[in-house]
Amino acid sequence: MKHSGILGGAVFAILIALSLWAGLNIKPTWMIEKTTIEAISLPDGHMGRIFKGKPEPFESVVSSDSSALWSFAGQSIAVEPSATKEIVLEQRDGVSTYTELTAIRHWGPWSLLPAITAVLLCFLLRDPVVSLAGGIMAGAFLMQEYDIPGKILVPEIGTATGATIMVLYLWFLGGMLGVWSRSGAAAAFADWVTTHFVRGPRSAKFVTWLLGVIIFQGGTLSTVLVGTAVRPVADRQKVSHEELSFIVDATASPIAVLLPFNAWPIYVQAFIFVGGVPWLATETQRISFFFQCIPLYFYAALTVFFTLLTSFDKCPFLGKSMRAAVERARTTGELDAPGAEPLLSYEVEIPDVPAGYRPSVIEFIVPIVLIVGLAVGTFFVMGSPQVLWAFGAALVLSMVICLLRGMSLRDLMEGVTTGLKGVVYGSVILLLAVVIGAVSQKAGGGPYLVGLLSGQLAPWFLPVALALLTMVISFSTGTSWGTFAVALPLAMPLAWGVAQACGAQHPWLYMAVCFSAVINGSVFGDQCSPISDTCVLSAVTTGCDLMDHVRTQLLPCVVAASISVVLWAAIAAWCV
Repeated sequence: MKHSGILGGAVFAILIALSLWAGLNIKPTWMIEKTTIEAISLPDGHMGRIFKGKPEPFESVVSSDSSALWSFAGQSIAVEPSATKEIVLEQRDGVSTYTELTAIRHWGPWSLLPAITAVLLCFLLRDPVVSLAGGIMAGAFLMQEYDIPGKILVPEIGTATGATIMVLYLWFLGGMLGVWSRSGAAAAFADWVTTHFVRGPRSAKFVTWLLGVIIFQGGTLSTVLVGTAVRPVADRQKVSHEELSFIVDATASPIAVLLPFNAWPIYVQAFIFVGGVPWLATETQRISFFFQCIPLYFYAALTVFFTLLTSFDKCPFLGKSMRAAVERARTTGELDAPGAEPLLSYEVEIPDVPAGYRPSVIEFIVPIVLIVGLAVGTFFVMGSPQVLWAFGAALVLSMVICLLRGMSLRDLMEGVTTGLKGVVYGSVILLLAVVIGAVSQKAGGGPYLVGLLSGQLAPWFLPVALALLTMVISFSTGTSWGTFAVALPLAMPLAWGVAQACGAQHPWLYMAVCFSAVINGSVFGDQCSPISDTCVLSAVTTGCDLMDHVRTQLLPCVVAASISVVLWAAIAAWCV
């Protein structure tokens, strides 16, 4: 441990020194990205588009003749352009076409330095806070931003995403866990489930898997709700936290794309419009395309299947680390590895019921039902699940039930305070993960990797390249949605162009394979990255050490990804 700390410290110093040198000596390259937009006329008469399911007016539109970026579209330039974003209107043969041009800078291979620093230090030091801070410093120095608190931390933490983490994960989730610990509700639920449904580790894991499938919203809602609900039950049955966090994580985003009755298709469709492609012409057709591609989501399906096998102790791809965790938990009852640093405080896990108060399973079930009902209900009514409403209402309801059942306000607030303390460490890691993701994007790692695909590719190899590319981008940035925004505007026109150039017999299927490779490659990287919010949340809510979770789930995920890549290549070869 001492030697790994010395090695980690040396690597930290070297990487930070390299980022300082690169920032002073490497000049950024600017790429002008070009994305065709499906423009619509808004009720107020202005032109705009549908973005993330909502109408968004164009702030300003310039003609192709007066555009500062139009002549450089799709090219790389060495000097900073006079504008960084434009909506360009082109008139050709009486047809109006709207195009979004965005100037993005990158530092070549050096753009990957922030992500490499964070991920490498995570494995060497096993300290997420120091590792993420190192990645942030590397990115800041590369971009010559030396006021890290003022220019990097505060602007990113002050975003809507940062505020959501503070409100949802720290206040609402922490408060609710504290209330459940104080009232004994989680323990009562564990007793009830154990009596009626669970008979051992296998059934406890199967209940976890089933909940992950049922709560198909993915991301925050799935990981938080499933993790907090099943942990007390699984702990009773000696299920290691590594097993539990793998099942929770692998039934979040993969289920969200397999059962996409959520915000995913609405978000993705905005990036896949390709002029001249009839099945992508309208928003409805693009959403339908997302659903029609589900049979090709091999990685998501295999990952969910592997977790089902894991539930019954039948998965052949668990690897030595996971098998050691299973053996340790079953024989010794130790749910974490020696020296592990769980992201959930033990204060929250141990019930602290006031004298004379009788715990009830209703105090656990009713708030859970309210969360699911509000999240799913608001999705169907408003188009997106209002997760903050759901968890805020559940916390208030939990507190009201405790007061009505006789708990004093003093005892209740002590429970809330304990819960807040218990998730502070995990919340800090989540906030830093958001910052490092933003820094990695600003450093241009994604656009740089995308630019590598500008050359000619064999038709069968294109989906393979897209899958590998998106795996690297999403693993480096910790976000699948951010990867969609970077990769899809390139991937879909490229797939259509390759299909036309080689005379593909099944162009729809070829584009569907390429699209599925991007979606699933992004999900893989997001699920496995130690700087991903869903990965961190899975560890937080199950009480697992973050790097133990990352290491133990990596092998089955890599096996699922490898099989998927082979299948996509085979189908693409058949298409042409």
